[in-house]
Amino acid sequence: MSHIDSTVSFPNMETLYRDVKLIIESARNNAIRSVDSCRVQMYWNLGKRIFEEEQQGKDRADYGMYLIRNLASVIEPEFGSGFSVRQLEQSRQFYRTYPNANTLRSQLNWSQYRRLIQIDDPDKREYYELESVNNAWTARETERQINSLLYERLLASNDKESVLAVARKERIPENPTEIIKEPMVLEFLGLHREPSYYEKDLEGAIISHLAEFLLEMGKGFSFVARQKRMLIEDDEFFADLVFYNRLLHCFVVIELKTGKLTHQDLGQLQMYVNYYDRFEKTPEENPTIGILLCTAKNDTVVKITLPEDNKTILAREYQLYLPTTEQLVKEINEVRLISQNKEQE
Repeated sequence: MSHIDSTVSFPNMETLYRDVKLIIESARNNAIRSVDSCRVQMYWNLGKRIFEEEQQGKDRADYGMYLIRNLASVIEPEFGSGFSVRQLEQSRQFYRTYPNANTLRSQLNWSQYRRLIQIDDPDKREYYELESVNNAWTARETERQINSLLYERLLASNDKESVLAVARKERIPENPTEIIKEPMVLEFLGLHREPSYYEKDLEGAIISHLAEFLLEMGKGFSFVARQKRMLIEDDEFFADLVFYNRLLHCFVVIELKTGKLTHQDLGQLQMYVNYYDRFEKTPEENPTIGILLCTAKNDTVVKITLPEDNKTILAREYQLYLPTTEQLVKEINEVRLISQNKEQE
């Protein structure tokens, strides 16, 4: 049995190990993508064949289900649960939703397509399809974004055309409301619903789940600092979190509050934003954005505290659990109504 002679020096061993590891991981990832692509093509072809056969008995309303049940009874025992009645039904729906095989995206797997075909609205389905590809979402991330009503939360303060144009890469977001949703759903932090945690707990949980937080924040965010120290004469101040958004070309300062927003909170955040604008940002960069994350906010207090032409300070409510669809729809409608009222004023 061969072994490495410990008495021999290998000066490039670390580089060799890194390169070999990359080769192996790349090959494994390519194999997984190949399998996923073949599975998608298989289910599409199954759906096409079932649909074609179904048309032969179109004068019988129940012929399609009769056909699928009998087909599943034959092939499931031989090929496994991937060919159950439910899977064959989804194959048929898959083909009917995507009748042109050339429109299928190799970056998406069967689990993602299986979730996408459940969306009736073609614009909404296109949005999640494009964003899954643009952001290289896993099936779990696609599922999470759909369940958290990402599309609807963006539409609460943006028109559908602009949201889809960004997803299609026809335009770049121009203001923070095109990226930052309301409410923000932070169920992945694992904190309890009860108000028994402190701001440092919330901040620590965000740092521990930074990848998920960036996904919820939206496009183009990268982490810059935690508890960023700002020395103003002899006084020290610390901003909770600082990010940079490459699409908006600006810093984003985030303050975390475990209670209801106050005008003092807004004033403090405005000072941090002013500091970054005057001492950190370059002339080529856009004005700094400040986001105050809180459990509840008074929109009238926000309106009165901030200048009428405010475009850089945002107050956003967050939730530590994934609400029901009904709860989210209610909150989204409330946000949309507030946005419409602001436009009319």
